[in-house]
Amino acid sequence: MSELSMSTIVAFLAYVAIVLSIGFYAYLKTKNATDYFLGGRELSPAVSAISAGASDMSGWVLLGLPGYAYLAGLEAAWISLGLVVGVAANWGLMAKRLRLYSEQLDDAVTLPTYLQRRFADKTPWLKSIASLSILLFFLFYVGSGLIAGGKLFNEVFGFDYHIAVFVSVALILFYTLFGGFLAVSWTDVFQGLLMLLALVCVPVLVISQAGGIDEFTAQINLKNPHLLDVFTDVNGDALGWLTIISAMGWGLGYFGQPHILARFMAIRSASETGQAAAIGVTWAFLCYLLAILVGLSGVAYLPDVIPDSEKVFIALTGLIFHPLVAGILLAAILAAIMSTVDSQLLVCSSSLAEDLYPLVIKKQLSPEQRLQGGRVAVVVLALMATMLAMEPDSKVLDVVSYAWAGLGASLGPAILISLYWRKMTARGALAGVFSGGVTVIIWSQLEGGIFELYSLVPGFGISVLAIVVGSLMDNSERHTSVYEGFDKMTEQLSKLR
Repeated sequence: MSELSMSTIVAFLAYVAIVLSIGFYAYLKTKNATDYFLGGRELSPAVSAISAGASDMSGWVLLGLPGYAYLAGLEAAWISLGLVVGVAANWGLMAKRLRLYSEQLDDAVTLPTYLQRRFADKTPWLKSIASLSILLFFLFYVGSGLIAGGKLFNEVFGFDYHIAVFVSVALILFYTLFGGFLAVSWTDVFQGLLMLLALVCVPVLVISQAGGIDEFTAQINLKNPHLLDVFTDVNGDALGWLTIISAMGWGLGYFGQPHILARFMAIRSASETGQAAAIGVTWAFLCYLLAILVGLSGVAYLPDVIPDSEKVFIALTGLIFHPLVAGILLAAILAAIMSTVDSQLLVCSSSLAEDLYPLVIKKQLSPEQRLQGGRVAVVVLALMATMLAMEPDSKVLDVVSYAWAGLGASLGPAILISLYWRKMTARGALAGVFSGGVTVIIWSQLEGGIFELYSLVPGFGISVLAIVVGSLMDNSERHTSVYEGFDKMTEQLSKLR
């Protein structure tokens, strides 16, 4: 066995040992469904912010986004800008209100349950459609993480791609299955810090070896000067408005990502969301900036063009670092993958165990039954996502963009508007969730002209329109308790200011 592979294995084993130890410790502290799905609502601002960022920044931040920047240069900055604005808007507009409202509504621990209780909806439709939307799009999202894991183990260890996918899901299942939300959040903090370390080390060393930032940019200019122009593509043609709006539109997706919104619901106190927001926005800015620099580092440093652009980070670490250090930094890719997939599996399992299963069997479950149901759901969903990840030629960023759009367009407007519009109704919410998701599914199948616009943008707009029109046209009787609940939330909010 080579020095590189042995050192890499040592680094990976050390990383895995730490993650599994955290999972076991969290298992000892997990007693009921609220603990399992929301960590007992006791996350500190720092843990909440960093775990939200880590669960957001899956393998695509170390594979997909650097790969995009490697091919397209600073055109990738438009996506990063949209995402940073989205993070800031998400924390600023939703965190405090969602934390207060979800606990007020009989301790709602999932978004479908929140929506159902927010409108006192007596029908199963809103809760069911919201849950099915989460399950559908998260299967693709989890699948994208497993694709990234397969690429990592295949490149580093030479594993068969399909075996590598199973290795990835086995590791993630262990601590998610037993430790639940606490394990996921604590490991996300550790994994997030490891990701940031990796993102810092690679471009800093490349720029240093190049002789400074001027030499670094000069090397890129020699290969293609258009890569350093934020307003042109790689051929020097001006970016069209569809391209810029599509890239910036990624930020809209944050409003509907259950694995991120769960951190808002789980933070220790609504009064601490401001501190968490500052950490979260700073974190996002640094990570997205550094991810683009990693891609540009590949242009400047790598002697040959690599066939799979999404492996640029892997290629750089293997060339410029000592084998043991390279192993630690490559473990950051696994950290990025695991920190997102674990959160998504947990959200999917909560939708199955908390929202859909009780509707099917038509009876309330005990806390122990809910906890066990969540764990069974984690296994089932992980196996389904594994089947979706069996195609080794899939692009991580392509799969992520579809899932991100679906969740952002279906759930985002409904959750956001429900926190601000007192007269929004269950029928309006249902119209928004359904129309947003369907728009993304249909739009993604079409090509050319206006259909080159990222599907999240029209999906989000149509969902907002459907919510407003559906609520205004809803002639059903309004429940007094719904208005009273909204007023109670706003009253609590005013006391925190």
